[in-house]
Amino acid sequence: MYVWPCAVVLAQYLWFHRRSLPGKAILEIGAGVSLPGILAAKCGAEVILSDSSELPHCLEVCRQSCQMNNLPQLQVVGLTWGHVSWDLLALPPQDIILASDVFFEPEDFEDILTTVYFLMHKNPKVQLWSTYQVRRQVWITLTFCM
Repeated sequence: MYVWPCAVVLAQYLWFHRRSLPGKAILEIGAGVSLPGILAAKCGAEVILSDSSELPHCLEVCRQSCQMNNLPQLQVVGLTWGHVSWDLLALPPQDIILASDVFFEPEDFEDILTTVYFLMHKNPKVQLWSTYQVRRQVWITLTFCM
């Protein structure tokens, strides 16, 4: 696992807004090593970390990040983008959804947005704080002519 530059940028943004975080309900999707979520929790937010339920190693990395940062009480849930699960249905309404560098594979965009849309129905005032890095200047589509 790796701390991507977008996670650092989002963590800096959270730090800049740290006075508004205490008591906020925050969900980090695609958390990985969880830098933004860990920082939000350290600033007093009530944080839930999530990564794909299909990648148990990623969920374990989230838990290890919590342990290493003296935050063993943080909840870690498996949420697979685009899938309705009991964990997704059981989530309480959130004030902020953190999404650091989740928009990197175009084939995942619709599933990510479907999940965020579902969460926004629980609380229409929820904010999505997201950072992304453009990795390819041009998406190439190959067309074969016969």
